[in-house]
Amino acid sequence: MQGLPQLKQISIKDYAAAGAATAVQPTPARDRASAGNSWYMAMTRAWGETLDKQAGKIETLSDAISSQGEDTPSVMVQLTAEAQRMGFMSSNASTSNNSVAQALETLAKKQ
Repeated sequence: MQGLPQLKQISIKDYAAAGAATAVQPTPARDRASAGNSWYMAMTRAWGETLDKQAGKIETLSDAISSQGEDTPSVMVQLTAEAQRMGFMSSNASTSNNSVAQALETLAKKQ
């Protein structure tokens, strides 16, 4: 996948630390979000990185089948499994993103 920026993989512990550090700062939430420092943005970047990594696995297997002639049943089954995993992960990313966004919207309305 050319043209996409290289993304750094971040652990859950790093997200928690980033969220705690952001919560301590007296900056308005809107400014933090526009700067890309909010925990919500960190979560969405993490999902993006995870999905990019999974897409890379699928791309590698697909290339092995199409250009390298490795169209054996084991590679085909592995490609199918990785594609199904991608679908599962994509669905979970969307659900978690939407759930958190709705929760943040609800909190914003109460303020």
